Amino acid sequence: MAEAPLLKVKDASIFERRFTMRMPFRFGAATVTEAAQIFLSLDVEDAQGRIATGYSAELMVPKWFDKNPALSNADNEQQLRRSVHLAVALSKEAPASTAFGLHAGLEPQHHAQAASEGLNGLIASFGLALVDRASLDALCRLHALPLVDVIRSNLPAIDLSTTPDLDGFDVAGFLKQVIPHKTLYLRHTVGYIDPLTPQEINGPRRDDGLPECLREEIETYGIQYFKLKVSGRPQEDTERLKDIAAVLDRLPGYKATLDGNEQFADEAAVIDLMDRIEKEPALARLRQSLLFVEQPIIRTMALSQPVKTLAKRVALEIDESDGTKDAFLEAREQGYLGVSSKSCKGFYRSFLNKMRVEKWNAETGGGYFMSAEDLTTQAGIAVQQDLALASLLNLGHIERNGHHYVDGMQGASASEDAAWLSAHGDLYRDHQGRARLTMQNGQLSLDTILAAKGLGAAQAAAQATFQTLQEKENAA
Repeated sequence: MAEAPLLKVKDASIFERRFTMRMPFRFGAATVTEAAQIFLSLDVEDAQGRIATGYSAELMVPKWFDKNPALSNADNEQQLRRSVHLAVALSKEAPASTAFGLHAGLEPQHHAQAASEGLNGLIASFGLALVDRASLDALCRLHALPLVDVIRSNLPAIDLSTTPDLDGFDVAGFLKQVIPHKTLYLRHTVGYIDPLTPQEINGPRRDDGLPECLREEIETYGIQYFKLKVSGRPQEDTERLKDIAAVLDRLPGYKATLDGNEQFADEAAVIDLMDRIEKEPALARLRQSLLFVEQPIIRTMALSQPVKTLAKRVALEIDESDGTKDAFLEAREQGYLGVSSKSCKGFYRSFLNKMRVEKWNAETGGGYFMSAEDLTTQAGIAVQQDLALASLLNLGHIERNGHHYVDGMQGASASEDAAWLSAHGDLYRDHQGRARLTMQNGQLSLDTILAAKGLGAAQAAAQATFQTLQEKENAA
């Protein structure tokens, strides 16, 4: 391993950008029509006095991190905003350390401080994840290297200090063998109220040049992977899945996952749904194409209730339950085989959990897995950092829905759009000056993401975003 540099966080800037969704997004019990994205820049100095700025961004999605119905969407946003500010303040107080050392030192402090303010582990993870990514981005820029080279040489100094259960695992060997995927299949999210065919579109069409129903998504992008939201009501879910299958079964082949978003009370309720699916002839192909079921059971019960009977029939994964560094360990004890990777939960958490998958599969003969899921990541820094992570982890396909529910880089300046289109022309197309995500045959190109000297985003493009944010704040 090359000598890992010590880094000191010197300064930080935080901005936000609000936007409205082009169509409502229904998941679990929530329907989201607007949200805000938070942006972080960190100035980081190494031992030689060199300074680089790193960037990160993430959507502050309401009703996912904390689903307490007594809290408003504004309350949820404030929880996430507070987590970021807490993490940034702690990072500025922290002594010089390696990039991973900064993470390892901050994690217990940040989670404890967040908990003292009533913020759960998932919310705490959100703030720390933004600091981790910005500091890692700065590390890449200090050395003028793309992310893959930084990870292969372990410049962040990733170790097992936070995961003693991995004792003996060859971290250096694992990282040296990282070979990123140059493309990823997009797994399209089908929200619970999304129209499936043109005939189901309510009201006048938007006619904004983007697909407005599932069939149009498939025809436009050539999508072959799908994530289907279910409601926790087995009879209604079965009927909804029959309608979806009528569209998907027109394809020569496809793969699907189900996402319960914590809407099922217990294992028995999910078994009820699986029974109905397997008894329904119209769902035979969908059942054959089903890869796994994501977080069906509410997080307060998921890590304490066995699901081993259900797990014999279909692979199960945690998502919302993954609020701490050891959640996957607890989930494994209950019968879960999978864990989601999301940048909003932590870059290093994903890598360490992938090491667990490798270790457990080597010990048991297989079955454990990781998948790449979405937080409605927005075009630009957020989506590209998440794609870079999934590429390095070789996850093959990734849930994406930000391009569907939001029209490109909403709120960006003309110069900002132009900078992203220029730097990452394989990932975006120009629609009347606005950068929109694009793909070919259902696949996203990652060539410019992997080539960027940073965590997935070209410096000129990231700087253009922060210049726009600063100008708008100055004008306010």
